[in-house]
Amino acid sequence: MVSADAARNIVGIIGNVISFGLFLSPVPTFYKIVKKKAVEEFSAVPYLATLLNCMLWVFYGLPIVHPNSILVVTINGIGLILEAIYLSIYFTYSTNKQRKKAGLILLGEIAFMFVVVLLVLLLAHTHTKRSLIVGVFCVIFGTCMYASPLSIMKMVIQTKSVEYMPFFLSLAAFLNGVCWTAYALIKFDIFITIPNGLGALFGAAQLILYGFYYRTTPKKGPKEVQLQPSSMVAPNIV
Repeated sequence: MVSADAARNIVGIIGNVISFGLFLSPVPTFYKIVKKKAVEEFSAVPYLATLLNCMLWVFYGLPIVHPNSILVVTINGIGLILEAIYLSIYFTYSTNKQRKKAGLILLGEIAFMFVVVLLVLLLAHTHTKRSLIVGVFCVIFGTCMYASPLSIMKMVIQTKSVEYMPFFLSLAAFLNGVCWTAYALIKFDIFITIPNGLGALFGAAQLILYGFYYRTTPKKGPKEVQLQPSSMVAPNIV
């Protein structure tokens, strides 16, 4: 008989693998940026949002906040590194105007995290209180990120085309939400359950739309689009 801890670790490892794949999904976009040496009209906002999301979840998973959540730290730590790389490329090839706008947002995120960490460590002296405060922020930002596919879903319905909603990305987002929801339910963690439960629902909705509108999608050659899960648009991982 597999113990709850062992089952949770297995599910968490699977979630790490799926989430890692989602974090890598913007690679074609940044390959295009490096190749052209220009970011053109690509926005830094999805990557800045994902960066903040990863910072919050890394802090949430630390032993000083929420013990026994190392798998939350590992995948979001990896995501933090990857998003930093993406943003470094963006800053390298963006215009001064784009760089200034993204830089101000980044500074705002760093200041926000500094305040959150400082207040949590100084004012909350138990794991329960710290988990509550950081968890609420994670739920708020995670839910917003998981709701991001709504704009793509609206476009699919309006155009009756799934051209800009890749199947495997939608499937990965769905599996990611299901996996991390299961992880949270094995040893109930409401702060992981809420955003990932919503992510699973939005992912399922995307797959349903894909099945419904696949036949009405014009058959054209592949186009380069900016892929960002939940894509986790921006990917909400954990």
